[in-house]
Amino acid sequence: MMRKQTNTLLSALAFAFASATVSVPSMLVATDAVAQEQKASEKKTRRVPTLRGKVYEQLARAQTAADEAGNVEEAIAILKEVEDKSDSMNAYEKAMMYNFFGFIYYNNEDYVKALESFAKVVEQQPIPEKFEMTTLFSLAQLNLMQGNYDETITYLERWESLNTGPVPVKNKVIKAQAYYQNKQYDEAAMWISEAVADHEAEGMIPDEGWLILQRAIFYELKQPQKVKDVLIKMVKLFDEPKYWIQLAGMYGELGEERKQLAIMETAYQRGFVNTSADVFNMAQLYYYHRVPYKGAMLMEQAMNDGVLEKNLRNLKFLGQSWSLAKEQDKAIPVMMQAAELSEDGELDAQLAQILLNEERFDDAIAAADRAVEKGDLRNPGLVYLIKGMALYNKKQYALALNQLAEAEKHQKSRAMAQQWKQFVQGEKRQADALASELGAS
Repeated sequence: MMRKQTNTLLSALAFAFASATVSVPSMLVATDAVAQEQKASEKKTRRVPTLRGKVYEQLARAQTAADEAGNVEEAIAILKEVEDKSDSMNAYEKAMMYNFFGFIYYNNEDYVKALESFAKVVEQQPIPEKFEMTTLFSLAQLNLMQGNYDETITYLERWESLNTGPVPVKNKVIKAQAYYQNKQYDEAAMWISEAVADHEAEGMIPDEGWLILQRAIFYELKQPQKVKDVLIKMVKLFDEPKYWIQLAGMYGELGEERKQLAIMETAYQRGFVNTSADVFNMAQLYYYHRVPYKGAMLMEQAMNDGVLEKNLRNLKFLGQSWSLAKEQDKAIPVMMQAAELSEDGELDAQLAQILLNEERFDDAIAAADRAVEKGDLRNPGLVYLIKGMALYNKKQYALALNQLAEAEKHQKSRAMAQQWKQFVQGEKRQADALASELGAS
């Protein structure tokens, strides 16, 4: 890395020695910025002093130490010797010296000193305008990398003050990044939107990273419609699974659930729904759109494939989906598995209700007993009501009335328990009367 960078610098130094009208290309050269510079014939010429041979020789010595010997400390020491004589140097020579300081520090990963050195380059005046502009742009990039966002914007604005053409797209993107990191989202939105629009106006596809930034900015601004529009563009341009899933999520946030489900179904058909979170979210969409059978099939397949764990949450929702789909034969065994994993009795209570409806009275009573034993029920009286109804269907009227009496003690189940109590009492009287008649005969 060092050899390549310093060789580039030495070549530039040699050319600069021959002609003071060109500049050393600084680190992270901004080709977009350079391209925007006006032709020399259209601009007022900036008179710049020349780089003298003796200064060039000292800079070349430092380059040799850094490149051929790999001795960074020696290279810096040589440059400091040159700096000690800076009173006799012109602005251009000082700028070249600090530029090389910056390269050495940057390649040695001393970014703080690299920034200080490159900042000193643009303090020297006069220097070639192209040299100043490329260094300003590099300073903007480096400050962005280092998290100095105000400085990034300052250096970009200094670059723009020298530029007479339109602001390049690259500058706008960097400005948007700096404003975004500074939490100045309105300014960030303006610059990134301009950058994307400019690029598209030239018939070019925006960089994926630009659209990611634009999406993030609109999200921070709480503009979900714009986030959705960016995601639609990203789906069309890059067709990445994550963008399909994110687009579906934004339709959900906007309350457009039918489009959300349509996007998720397309993503599923494309093979993009393959994480446990995505599978569960899609199953929930099917459930809430009253197509629970599809959701249950999706979850069951995911469990068989090992994508979804057979944990309490997943088994509970799968059982509920089968139940809503009126597939009770499939719902019951799943609900039983879920209930075994649950510490409270709520799932056992739900299971008891399903078993009662399926006329599996002994199983319903057993599930109700488990629910009571575990406790923590939202509606405890319901369990006693279910058990009473199951016992009634088994014609065990006295036991049924005992359970209904328990249900009557709870506010939520009292009214229904009283109605059933009257009905069961009537059935018991008829049964008792019939038994008496048969016994008498």
